[in-house]
Amino acid sequence: MSEKVSGFVFPGLFFMAWGLAISGSIPPGMSEANQFAQYAINWLLYFCGFAFLSASVMHSIFAKKMAKTIGWVTNGFQYEIAAVSLGLGVSCFYSLYWGRTAQISISIPVVTFLFFAGINHLKEIIINRNFAPNNTLILIWDFGVSASLTVLLLLPI
Repeated sequence: MSEKVSGFVFPGLFFMAWGLAISGSIPPGMSEANQFAQYAINWLLYFCGFAFLSASVMHSIFAKKMAKTIGWVTNGFQYEIAAVSLGLGVSCFYSLYWGRTAQISISIPVVTFLFFAGINHLKEIIINRNFAPNNTLILIWDFGVSASLTVLLLLPI
């Protein structure tokens, strides 16, 4: 996958999650009797699971290539990101079937991680003029998922 195309994957997943929630598609771990906000939470966490698992693979097995698409040089940071991404991905899938408490529990580290990753990507854009596709387009994912999960989980369900 080219660098320019790969930058659209995570934003695409974000919009797909919202599209499926808005369309009323039933997400994994749910029945038809649930509310829209819960559908949206499940779809977001479902795609977060895939995104984090793919990030784990990309930041470990394909570390050099991934770093290049972000505009960085490979170093130990990627293996740390791979490890945390693996845990977050598995936990996102787990939360789909274990209710609101599990969803809140995984959303806290997901929101924190993505929000501060977004801040770091913004810093890279502003200070280093790093406009690499996976440093710019990822902002839609980082801040979109963070804001969406925060708002949705604060709604009374």
